[in-house]
Amino acid sequence: MSFWGATVITNLFSAVPYVGTVLVEWLWGGFSVGDATLKRFFVFHFLGPFILLVLVGVHIMFLHDTGSSNPLGIESDAEALPFHSYYLLKDLVGIFIMMGCLFLICFCFPDLFLDPVNFIPADPMSTPLHIQ
Repeated sequence: MSFWGATVITNLFSAVPYVGTVLVEWLWGGFSVGDATLKRFFVFHFLGPFILLVLVGVHIMFLHDTGSSNPLGIESDAEALPFHSYYLLKDLVGIFIMMGCLFLICFCFPDLFLDPVNFIPADPMSTPLHIQ
């Protein structure tokens, strides 16, 4: 993402009546578009798929608990297969360790995997080096 993209997103969010200013300050931490803005944007976009994955996992767990043909939760224990607690605990520990490593990288070392091109100030009179 570029400073232009962050500016467009800031303008779109600030145009929302009544809560636009609050949305912008929550999303970016203020109205400035700079290094902190880009890091926060990358963190949100990096964590988005993992949050979606967790929601899918919760959905599958509820389907496994109630049965896929039983959306109302009517008693159908004979058809539902219970999770074995050992494998569930083992998987949860692995997920927590991996997510802990991911959060450590995202929140403590956000520059670790970034492209330095994103921090070049925009100059409309010259073509950037990575495009030439």
